[in-house]
Amino acid sequence: MIHAKDINERTPWQDLTPGGEIYEPGTARLFNTGTWRTNTPVFHEAACKHCMLCVPFCPDIAIPVQDGKRLDFDYMHCKGCGICENVCPFQAITMVSGGAPNE
Repeated sequence: MIHAKDINERTPWQDLTPGGEIYEPGTARLFNTGTWRTNTPVFHEAACKHCMLCVPFCPDIAIPVQDGKRLDFDYMHCKGCGICENVCPFQAITMVSGGAPNE
């Protein structure tokens, strides 16, 4: 078994673990991927009822929650897919064109 930390550009494909077999947790939190975004969600806190419907739908876990309330987006991980806007029943999230802001 080869660990993800030991894989690099010189690792032969024959040494890689076949797809579907995961041996260790992912490390996406370590990679700031927010710069990939072409659309950006805007959080309208006054409209938010903290129903948390958006949180489990976010594929990037870019909607932080603290003390039972959602916070503004983690823009360094949000890829701007817009799923959160689609599931929000209170129009507390709108998508705008462009990759900013980045924090």
